Amino acid sequence: MIDDIDFRWRASKLTRAVATCAGVALAVAVIGARWELIAFVAPLLGVLCSISWQRPVPTIHVHAEPASQRCFEDEQARLRVWATEERGPGSASAVELTVPAIEGMRLEVREADSRHAKTVAASAQRWGRYFIQVRVDVIARGGLLAGTATVDAAEVIVFPLTPPQTTPIPQTELLDRLGAHLTRHTGPGVEYADIRPFVPGDQLRAVNWPVSARRGQLHVTQRLTDRAADVVVLIDAYRQPAGPATEATARVVRGAAQVVQTALRHGDRAGIVALGDNHPRWLGADIGQRQFYRVLDTVLGAGDRFENTTGTLAPRAAVPTGAIVIAFSTLLDTEFALALINLRKRGHVVVAVDILDRLPFEGEKDPLVERLWVLQRAGMYRDMATIGVDIVSWDAGRGLEQSMDLVPNRRHRVRARMRG
Repeated sequence: MIDDIDFRWRASKLTRAVATCAGVALAVAVIGARWELIAFVAPLLGVLCSISWQRPVPTIHVHAEPASQRCFEDEQARLRVWATEERGPGSASAVELTVPAIEGMRLEVREADSRHAKTVAASAQRWGRYFIQVRVDVIARGGLLAGTATVDAAEVIVFPLTPPQTTPIPQTELLDRLGAHLTRHTGPGVEYADIRPFVPGDQLRAVNWPVSARRGQLHVTQRLTDRAADVVVLIDAYRQPAGPATEATARVVRGAAQVVQTALRHGDRAGIVALGDNHPRWLGADIGQRQFYRVLDTVLGAGDRFENTTGTLAPRAAVPTGAIVIAFSTLLDTEFALALINLRKRGHVVVAVDILDRLPFEGEKDPLVERLWVLQRAGMYRDMATIGVDIVSWDAGRGLEQSMDLVPNRRHRVRARMRG
């Protein structure tokens, strides 16, 4: 319910009509010396003067059910808005509601119960937060005053649609927790690893009876274990220059949703950190389908389940030990790059997805400028990889899973160094 409605009051059509008739009659009486017209003007002036002792301006409340609704792109959300008046239902006919159009959203009034109650169907083709505005027109003071106000009655949060493809995570040593990612470690699992002699403490169900019968001694089958991961998505919420950079930023939400959806499907824990304007917001890693919607709420800045903090670095509480960090950014802001380096120094596996697939300049480009830009980005990729932050480019015409397949296997690289 919305209480503090700021009306803009003005003279109603009735007041303007009465004042016009009274003014014309007075002008004719003065110019034509027709004093008898005063008897015609007196009641009209009395009506205008009665505004001071008319009933006070009513208090209007706007309601919406539901006040906040979540849906996906191109999905329809239905809500009902209506207005009530504290002075009773007798003057409810003086209140009229209209729902103005909203840019980027289709609104359709399905049912109009009365002039002050409507049922609206809303849908949007692009994700985001949309506020359903309602215009309230009120006639008060015996019909002499007309008030107009526009309020945000409800909020529709539109989530992005994510492709069904599975997004791979970087190959690294995973946490010692049961999950769905096949590793080279032996333990509980279904994939065959090796056969070894039986030792006290082995489970009987692991005994390989055919091999034991041939060798005359108990042997057990070792299997590869499946482990889980902690995946934290880092998104760049810093202001971007107008043009291609702003357009590319719109894909950040889709990429983050796809990574989180894949992690939760595999039983991994997923969280998110949004850096920007020195006010990061973050949501701790967790499992379950509800976590997916909590993450999307955090990305869109809706709800109250996420945490707020200050600074330009990812909070330590937001990134669990051993977590895999996947960042989405245009890589145009130095502070975001410093946040990636800080996470790598903490020991996390960090992969940055470059969503800027072309020059961040509008208009016609000089070939030399384009070449220098490509060389500068290639140098940045090399320097960040030296530190330990791998960067992959995500072109608009290519799926995220295809770009993530290009992430180098740092686990093999570490083994090669150890052998050397």
